Amino acid sequence: MFEKREEINVPKIITNDIFPDDHKYLTFLKKVFRHEFRKNWFRRISTDIIEDWKFRKNAEIGIMSAYLNNECASEIQPIYYYYMDHFLNKDDKQTERIGWEIIWENDAILDAISIYITCSVLNQIWLKDTFKIKINSTWIEKEKVKYSEELQSFYENKKHMLSEESLKLLETNPMLLLASEDEDEKIIATQAPSMIKFLKKDSKAHYAKFTEYLDILDIPYEEDHTLVSDNDYTTNSIWEFEWNNWEKIGWGARYNKLATKLWNPKDIPATGFHTDIFVIIEMLKERNISLKNKDEIDLFFVQLWDEAKAVVLPLSLAARSAWINTVVSLWTPSMKEQMLKANRSNAKFVVLVWLMEARNGIFQVKDTVAWTQEEVKKEELIEYIIWKIGSDKLDFYIPTSDLITE
Repeated sequence: MFEKREEINVPKIITNDIFPDDHKYLTFLKKVFRHEFRKNWFRRISTDIIEDWKFRKNAEIGIMSAYLNNECASEIQPIYYYYMDHFLNKDDKQTERIGWEIIWENDAILDAISIYITCSVLNQIWLKDTFKIKINSTWIEKEKVKYSEELQSFYENKKHMLSEESLKLLETNPMLLLASEDEDEKIIATQAPSMIKFLKKDSKAHYAKFTEYLDILDIPYEEDHTLVSDNDYTTNSIWEFEWNNWEKIGWGARYNKLATKLWNPKDIPATGFHTDIFVIIEMLKERNISLKNKDEIDLFFVQLWDEAKAVVLPLSLAARSAWINTVVSLWTPSMKEQMLKANRSNAKFVVLVWLMEARNGIFQVKDTVAWTQEEVKKEELIEYIIWKIGSDKLDFYIPTSDLITE
C-alpha cells in the first residue's frame, strides 16, 4: 500500500509565458544586472521554489534560511547575494525577479547602496527620469505598538468610510490601512500621522543616515509615510521604485527581525531589494527601446531531395564551425515553405541546393541585401560567405572559453 501523503493546498496560479521576443529583453537585463553585481561583490544564490509547502513569494526567507542552515556566519561578513528566479506575487501571479540581499550589517549605507545599484541599472538602459523613488522608515516592536495606537485613534471617526476588510485591519494591523488600494482610503491615508514622528533614538538615527547617504549619492527621492510592509519582520528603512505613478518596478526593505522568525536565537541585520523584470520590459517597450539582434542569420540553406540533404548537412556544420551563423531547413519538404522561412529569417545569404546542384557541386547563392545572385562552387562557399560578410562580423562567441585549468 502507498503511504497517504499530506495534501498540499496549491493556490490558483496565474502564469506568465515568456516568448522569444521578451526573452531577448530578459537575457539583456540579466547581463546588465550581473555586470553591476560583479562590481559590487555580489554572488549568485538560488533557493528552493517551495517553502513550507507553498510556492515562494519572498526571496529573503529562503536566502536567510540558507544562510542559517549552512553556517554562512563563519564567512567574511557581510555577505552579498543576488538571485534571478521565478516567484509568485501577492496575487499569486507568476513573475520574474532580479534581486539581492546583504546579510549581517545594520549600516544604513547598505540600504542606500541597494537603491544606488537599481538607479544605476535603470539609468544605463535609457530609463532615466522615468521612475520615482519613495522611502519611509518602518518600526521596531515598541515603536510599532505606539504607532498602531495612534493610527487607531486617527481612524476612529472615519470608520464609516472604511471597507469591511479595512475595519478588520484596523483592529489587527492598522499600518496596512496606509497601503489600501481603495481610492477613498488612499486619500485618508495621506492625512494619517507619519511614522517618522514616532521613531526613537536609534531608529531616528538610522533613517537620518539613510537619507544622508542618498543625498551624498545624489539620488532623488520622496518621503512617503504610506509606504509600509505587510511582513512583521521588516525594520527601519523601506523603499520602492514606481513607474507611471502606480506600477511598482521594485521594492526593498531592511528586515533585521527575520532571523528570529526562523528560530535563530538572535536578530541578524539584513537588507534586500527585488525588481519586477516584466515591468522593466514593459517600460523599455513603451519608450520604443529595442535591442540589437545578435541572432542575425548570415547563411540559410534551402534544399530538396535526400541527395541534396546529404550534401547540405555536413556543409552547414562546417559553416557553423567557421563562425558563420547558419540555418538549414533539412526537415521541410516544400521549396515554397523553405523560401518563406528564409525570407522571414532575414538571412543575408540564401543558398539553393537542388538535385542538380548537389550532383555538380555548383550552388546558386542569393545576396538578399544587394539583390544579386551568383554561382559558387561547393568547396569555395564558406570562404565566399566570409569574404562577403567580413571576417570581423563573424560570431566568435565561445562559452567554453571561460573554462580554466590549474
